[in-house]
Amino acid sequence: MTFAAFEAQVRAALQAPLPGLIAQQALAPNPRRRWPAGHEPGTRREAAGLLLIFPAPDPHIVLTVRHGSLPQHGGQVSLPGGAVEPGETLGAAALREAHEEIGLPPGAVSLLGALTPLDIRVSNFRLHPIVGATGAVPPLAPAAGEVARILTVPLAALRDPARFHREARQIDGRTVDVPFFDVAGEQVWGATAMILAEFLWLTGWRPGPAAGGE
Repeated sequence: MTFAAFEAQVRAALQAPLPGLIAQQALAPNPRRRWPAGHEPGTRREAAGLLLIFPAPDPHIVLTVRHGSLPQHGGQVSLPGGAVEPGETLGAAALREAHEEIGLPPGAVSLLGALTPLDIRVSNFRLHPIVGATGAVPPLAPAAGEVARILTVPLAALRDPARFHREARQIDGRTVDVPFFDVAGEQVWGATAMILAEFLWLTGWRPGPAAGGE
């Protein structure tokens, strides 16, 4: 399949009903993190992240490793993204944040649609994943103090059963079963993995038995 055909397939899939939680749960930690004490639903902030696909020559995506000094989610793998500013559309916010964090030229990106929003309970955000495409390998540079590494990951690696694992971790005093992708020397888990699970689901992927037990 050419990249143009793959892009058209993704665009069409994003216009149809999305699998949402059914797909997200394939990579959801169990049990999910609780809302912070005293959480008020009306205080939740909106955020947008860009899931960029590009040919290299096979389809790749862009992820970031957040700088370890950041107060929230430091050292974790995420989509480039952040809070939506007043009056800003979700697509504009995703492109602005990608430009600020990884130097992606906004004009080079065609927005294809949005995946299912996901609540990030620890930071009180509702994250809207926006899917975009560019027809060539984009010029990228990490923002100092925000992004430690930029990862360009082939979709084939995420579909590889050998890259899908799970392990028990201690989170907030509880034992949590954490599924994750092991790619580019990083573990992609939590909200980012859940978003990728829905995106991959749209392309026909289904998770198989994960290494490391139940």
